[in-house]
This record gives sequence, structure tokens and C-alpha cells, in this order.
Amino acid sequence: QVQLVESGGGSVQAGGSLTLSCAASGLTVGTSLMAWFRQGPHTEREGVAALDSDGTRRVADSVKGRFIISKDDVENTLYLQMSMLKPEDTGAYFCAAEPDSDYVINLLEEYEYKYWGQGTQVTVSS
Repeated sequence: QVQLVESGGGSVQAGGSLTLSCAASGLTVGTSLMAWFRQGPHTEREGVAALDSDGTRRVADSVKGRFIISKDDVENTLYLQMSMLKPEDTGAYFCAAEPDSDYVINLLEEYEYKYWGQGTQVTVSS
């Protein structure tokens, strides 16, 4: 049984930083396509950053230069380091995983991912 458990969300002022974690069980982070998505209070869920097993990364233009996706194979955990946070970064952040990425084309599209976490809330105040 696959489980993805996010943590690290919270409230922060604009310009601040947070690091989100996604602890995985039932699959191997190192050999899976992993990603972070978010959904704001008035927006649809969107892809933020993705990291494939071969090291390929995709980062949304809205967070490029501010967010970094990484993983720890020993801890079997995915991370999202967020800096220079803006109020528009506010939302629920979700971890997603696809164990078989051979036929994945769009790394930042939610339909490409089979497993999802419950999400962690990030609130950025101005």
C-alpha cells in the first residue's frame, strides 16, 4: 500500500522560507517520478515542480528561481525548499508519485500521477 505523507506547511510572511517534506512508503522515491502540486483558494490544482528518477527536473515558471525540488533516497523522502515566498504561493501543497514514468510526457500535469498525499497548507501573508 502506497502512502505519501506531507509535512512542513505553515504560516509565513512574504519573503520568508519553508521546506515541505513528503515521506513515502510502499514505493521507492529514487526510482519514481515525484512531484509537488498546489491548489490555491481560488485556483485549480497546478504542478509546481517534478523530479524524475533520471534526475530530470521541471519547475513551473511561477516558482522558478525560488523553489527547489530534491529527494533523499535513504530517507525515501521528497522535499520542496521554498524561498522568497509570495502571498500568491498560498495554498494546499500535495505530493504526487508515479512509479512507472516510461510513458509520462507532461511532468507537471496531475493526470500523469497515480498516487497522492493528503496535502499540507502553506499560508503566506503580505
